Amino acid sequence: MLEPFVSAVPVLKKLEEAGFEAYFVGGAVRDFLLKNPINDVDIATSATPNEVKKTFPKTVDIGIDHGTILVLFQNKSYEITTFRTESEYQDFRRPKGVSFVRSLNEDLQRRDFTMNAIAMDRFGKLIDPFNGQFAIQERMIRTVGQATERFQEDALRMMRAVRFVSQLGFELERETVKALDHLVPLLAHIAIERKRAEFEKLLKGKNRKQALNLLIETGLFSYLPGLSNHKEHLEELKNYDFDTLSKDEMWTLLIFCLNLEEKSIEGFLRNWRLPLKEIRNIQRILLFLFKRLKQEWTVYDLYLAGSDTIKSVETLFQVLKGNKEFESIFRWVNLYKQLPIKERSDMKVTGNDLLAWFDSKGGPWLHEMLTKIEQAILEGKAVNDNNKIKEWLMECNQK
Repeated sequence: MLEPFVSAVPVLKKLEEAGFEAYFVGGAVRDFLLKNPINDVDIATSATPNEVKKTFPKTVDIGIDHGTILVLFQNKSYEITTFRTESEYQDFRRPKGVSFVRSLNEDLQRRDFTMNAIAMDRFGKLIDPFNGQFAIQERMIRTVGQATERFQEDALRMMRAVRFVSQLGFELERETVKALDHLVPLLAHIAIERKRAEFEKLLKGKNRKQALNLLIETGLFSYLPGLSNHKEHLEELKNYDFDTLSKDEMWTLLIFCLNLEEKSIEGFLRNWRLPLKEIRNIQRILLFLFKRLKQEWTVYDLYLAGSDTIKSVETLFQVLKGNKEFESIFRWVNLYKQLPIKERSDMKVTGNDLLAWFDSKGGPWLHEMLTKIEQAILEGKAVNDNNKIKEWLMECNQK
């Protein structure tokens, strides 16, 4: 057994010593079997939330109504959830209520896919009532029980299924695909934030092209913000070799393929409920990408863009051109690194200097003059020194 399981074994042992069952469950067990990196573990137990709180002195109620307690133990934190069953679902997303049970099998039975319905005890023994290991060996995504029932309970599971195709490179079992095809309209009931979370994980997966195919073939894309009338544009997106792109670069490439008007781009991203900081970054990449498609970088554009944006733009430029050589990225980034200034605050002159030198009041001219100096320094026409900048300005005024 490997970390982080090893560090968490004492947690399971303490629950067992208190008279309860406790197991590692969910994605951590799946990733362990796949030999994938594991960030944290989820623990399921027969102990009720109150019994968990009595077993551990330091706890936080983070989801007690659904049976989840955060346990602080040996300088680490663990989410521990009571075995439970769920009542009838409402809004095709949430159960009306949960019931705590003492049976591990009943708890595993409520989970989405067989590969996620495997438990492991503290000795590494697997409990796998739904043949999840076989599904992993087959690299197959198969629901626990009837796919139609699982998707009707929680329509977001359809997006999760396609997201797992992207992340794991698995295939969807035939009956699961049939159910998805039939129940796609239920995705309209799911909150945009939850759809975005799954979509962004899909965009970052190593098999994102395969997942994108499924989005198109099943019609899932029609229930994602701003994509319902863009099947052809999504087909175009598939033609690019985008396996190395980051999340924001994928959003940028998607918008490029959608051929949205500039005034519509921010609205499209806001409809996805993206954070404003990410929206601004994507808009920034797009701005310089369109410039780059028209001409090579100017010194001033390199300065305005900055290192991270240059890398993203140049990577996207090469993808759009179908190039596999990315030396130009290092070339332009190195040129940026050689610039005499990286931002306006690096200039050895301020607005107050200009007001004193020209004995004038503030106004639009001040910003224009600072921009003129900025460009002159970048182009090598002026040296970034207070006295030399003053001399250069005076010479310019005499011409």
